[in-house]
Amino acid sequence: MDLDPEDVFRDDEDDPESEFHQGRDSTKELVVYLVDASPKMFSTSCPSEDAKDGSLFHAAMSCILESLKTQIINRSYDEVAICFFNTREKKNLQDLNGVYVFNVAEREDLDRPTARLIKEFECIEEKFDNDIGSKYGILSGSRDNSLYSALWVAQALLRKGSAKTADKRMLLLTNEDDPFGSIKGITKMDMLRTTLQRAKDAQDLGISIELLPLSRRNDEFNVSLFYAELLGLEGDELAQFQALAGERLKDMKEQLRKRIFKKRKIRRIKFIIANGMSIDVDTYALIRPTNPGTITWLDSVTNLPIKSDRSFICTDTGALLQEPAQRFQSYKSEDVMLSVDELSEIKRIASGHLRLLGFKPLSCLKDYHNLRPSTFIFPSDEEVIGSTCIFVALHRSMLQLNRFALAFGGSSNNPHLVALVAQNEIISGGGQVEPPGMHMIYLPYSDDIRHIEEVHADANTIAPRATDDQTKTASALVRRIDLKDFSVCQFSNPALQRHYAVLQALALDEDEMPEIKDETLPDQEGMARPGIVKLLEEFKLSVFGENYEDNDLTTGGTMTEASRKRKAIADNATKEYSKYDWLELADTGKLKDLTVAELKYYLTANNLSVTGAKAALISRILTHMGK
Repeated sequence: MDLDPEDVFRDDEDDPESEFHQGRDSTKELVVYLVDASPKMFSTSCPSEDAKDGSLFHAAMSCILESLKTQIINRSYDEVAICFFNTREKKNLQDLNGVYVFNVAEREDLDRPTARLIKEFECIEEKFDNDIGSKYGILSGSRDNSLYSALWVAQALLRKGSAKTADKRMLLLTNEDDPFGSIKGITKMDMLRTTLQRAKDAQDLGISIELLPLSRRNDEFNVSLFYAELLGLEGDELAQFQALAGERLKDMKEQLRKRIFKKRKIRRIKFIIANGMSIDVDTYALIRPTNPGTITWLDSVTNLPIKSDRSFICTDTGALLQEPAQRFQSYKSEDVMLSVDELSEIKRIASGHLRLLGFKPLSCLKDYHNLRPSTFIFPSDEEVIGSTCIFVALHRSMLQLNRFALAFGGSSNNPHLVALVAQNEIISGGGQVEPPGMHMIYLPYSDDIRHIEEVHADANTIAPRATDDQTKTASALVRRIDLKDFSVCQFSNPALQRHYAVLQALALDEDEMPEIKDETLPDQEGMARPGIVKLLEEFKLSVFGENYEDNDLTTGGTMTEASRKRKAIADNATKEYSKYDWLELADTGKLKDLTVAELKYYLTANNLSVTGAKAALISRILTHMGK
């Protein structure tokens, strides 16, 4: 049977995110912050966001605090520990000098972040000198090695949990690129050897070590002196890391967020290539909508979570039914009884694997076929050896032949066709921009693709078409207000941000709620620029004519109700506008004393936008006056 390539792409609209949530890997993350508390961290200053100089230690504490606040909401199941080294006091299970594990009561050293931990951590700088103190833990003539001890303590903390069910990481924050620079001779060689061996032992146990270098003023952090060998950086990797180390310190919060909140795999699935041949691939969620957490019902007395339970009662006898209820389907005047397991098996269409069906030219894949965020897939050799080789061969062939793979996948109750589009690796001077792999695009069903022309087409009417002048003015306006380098990640959901801010204020018992900036509101000042205003007027003139307010007529030749209201508002605004001395109000600063309705008289009379808060209206009036 001949099939139209554009009609074979199908997707399931019922619960589109079910596969993502169902397949979410149960892996959690265990992180230990290793913070250098040497005197250099306090004496070295850096420019902060408020244009004041602060110590590197203060910058590190601010970054960790922000990460904890984000983590307690977004990923509360992860566990963290905060460990200082090069300290005067010691507090750790191994009783090692120069290492202090910060914690609060009723909490393990490595545990989920709590509100009490965050509140006490906010005040740590005020109490640091008295409770913990700072000193050099690696000195000439001394056998103490605080960096070695810190790695040992962090490794012991990360023994909790299995490497198969948890990602274990150490994050090291320091501004000392050569911790053993003051030591000479065989003592230095011995300390270097033992410290590097301790780091290797941790990495062999599945613990990754990451470094966040804090650049000192007028002095770059030289990773090659020591940490390149500790992290195992060579060649291109070393050059990429060195470029990252040279970034400005004000971007440290973003660097820390990238290292803490790395992308996790959703799950591992089997990719069936042909009969008898299958490989394993890991799936990653690159972009997914963020939703508020699920509601947890609590008991009004004990404040403990309530567990719901359901029971079946016989309508005839009132007895409690112990066996699961039976379902039935009427067929030829008979009731066919079906158990829950039988119904589940009948509904099972897909096996949960990804099965290759064939290949198609990339020209068959349209933009409107992508109805939901795609999933990135990458091969895995952990269970099926050779998966990477087969995946690379398939990936290269698809790129060379300009084809995409059509496959059948999805969960048992949500099957769908998917398109696997190969992506080549993109590398820039700063490192890898895009990794090689495939994007799994969920294709729509035929019902999801609706042709508007067919629905609204009328043989008796002629569809209006834009003239060349209207197209030209519209194109000029779009080019003028086009957002450069636009990304959906640039704008946060204001409703979610307010939701999280309320949760944070309640959890931390804060008196004031953090201010939420709504980045989705129009840029009133930008839209009021003379160039944009001129293009807007030209566009309205080309579409509606000179007196478009009076000529806003229906096909019957009568003015619409909306037009009447707009004309009445404009006439009233012009009348009220003349009652005020706007220049004097602007010069004396009394515009703020007017109400919003009064400010709109000026805006309406001068054909300016009337949307926004009161401050935005005043700013728009002053801009129009040239103040």
